[in-house]
Amino acid sequence: MKLYRFLSADDTSAFCHKVTAALNKGWELHGGPTYAFDAANGVMRCGQAVVKEAPGTYTPDTKLGDH
Repeated sequence: MKLYRFLSADDTSAFCHKVTAALNKGWELHGGPTYAFDAANGVMRCGQAVVKEAPGTYTPDTKLGDH
């Protein structure tokens, strides 16, 4: 099955660590990163899509973070 996740967080090193952890678990970058101002909280937010091939059959109950 092919899995898709969208990682997002405030623009801090924690976001980079989140993406790095996903890459080290076999996820691959999908497209470019996004960057936007969150006016409600007054912070910049980052996002990055990642994809991964995994064994099994996808269902809505699939825990993406477990792969």
